[in-house]
Amino acid sequence: MTTFNALALRPELTASVEALGYTEMTPVQEHSVPPILLGRDVIAQARTGSGKTAAFGLGLLQSLDESTIRLQALVLCPTRELADQVSKSIRKLAANIPNVKLLTLCGGMPLGPQLASLEHDPHIVVGTPGRIQEHLKKGSLHGGGIKVLVLDEADRMLDMGFGEAIDDIVGRISKHHQTLLFSATYPDEIRQQSKRLQKNPVEVTIESAPLETTISQRFVSVDGDKVDALARVLGVDSQSALVFCNMRKDTEVVAEALDKLGFSALALHGDLEQRDRDEVLVRFANRSCNVLVATDVAARGLDIVGLPLVVSYDVAHDADTHTHRIGRTGRAGEAGLAITLVTSRENAKVKAMGDFEMEPLRAAPAKKRLQLAPMKTLVVDSGRKEKVRPGDILGALTGDAGLPATAVGKIDVFATRSYVAIQRDVANKALERLRAGKIKGRNLRVRPLG
Repeated sequence: MTTFNALALRPELTASVEALGYTEMTPVQEHSVPPILLGRDVIAQARTGSGKTAAFGLGLLQSLDESTIRLQALVLCPTRELADQVSKSIRKLAANIPNVKLLTLCGGMPLGPQLASLEHDPHIVVGTPGRIQEHLKKGSLHGGGIKVLVLDEADRMLDMGFGEAIDDIVGRISKHHQTLLFSATYPDEIRQQSKRLQKNPVEVTIESAPLETTISQRFVSVDGDKVDALARVLGVDSQSALVFCNMRKDTEVVAEALDKLGFSALALHGDLEQRDRDEVLVRFANRSCNVLVATDVAARGLDIVGLPLVVSYDVAHDADTHTHRIGRTGRAGEAGLAITLVTSRENAKVKAMGDFEMEPLRAAPAKKRLQLAPMKTLVVDSGRKEKVRPGDILGALTGDAGLPATAVGKIDVFATRSYVAIQRDVANKALERLRAGKIKGRNLRVRPLG
């Protein structure tokens, strides 16, 4: 069984799968979806980007009774970014099922609007453990009807100290539910979690051999200034790159240093306000920023299509974290490159992770030169609440503004604002014409971002 057609999915899901262009199942889907559809508990290990979200998304939607207005599926994620990504994926799969209510409930967001959204029970909730626990304690979220509980990236949630919250959540929801654990690694803590939460689970382990065929790894010995070494590596290729630092403060320092050298670089870490985090991620995903410098926790859930390069500015603390980092490139069978910069003080860390061969830094010395991102982002101060859709913005740009569709990149619509990527050489022209024209028949404030 390798095709989605072989699955006994409800017609609405079959239509969604076909609309999304899914035909062949990935290995983790092939081995986990059939037992999930049979109602079995499943613990599945597969690397990032292997199709895990679609696997459990299809399972929880298959068992959903949308005519019953109560919470039936709960998905726990370690970070807001991953929760948002999972929510979007499930919404796409549920596109042909009418009246499905899905809410994303995460910490770091105001509680008031979430409470208002919970006046009527949702069918599905995706969120972070701390905030879900808070709503269950308050009684604003009712777990008595939950059929499916999913722990996505369970290893990261335990790393981040969510173990007690997860146990408390399980104690507050229906005792008769299906539990699905998805993880990129299988440390002992995950196995213990499975024993506590699952009943005779089907174990699915997808070996990481494909990683070696799509991702090239290099460990580069660094003598001297590490920022200079990073700039030299990045200067070889101006494509998008994700750079990992171990400490929050270092992300800002490194991003600022790269900016001074002419790169379009931004920092992503846990101290950013949610709006700032959103805007950083939007700019990196739409290619208005070439280099994203992030901590491991902040980058959880980051899913950038066609990311060719990942650089570990600092050697990861352990092998599991290193695996997560390099899994951000080489997704969906594409080729990717993972480079780790290693000082003499970090040699022991590398040896603890495996027998990797070191090589010298071969790139030419870094020089200050503009390596600007190909796109520039414009912000429209209107969004979903005003019924603005991506097509409305695209229409304004290609209609009255007179831009070719090829000059317009990714369009992201949020609740109260929208972001559109424009080819850098025509961004000023697009800005002027949008300001002079109308979107959906209204004059809206438009401004450049960054």
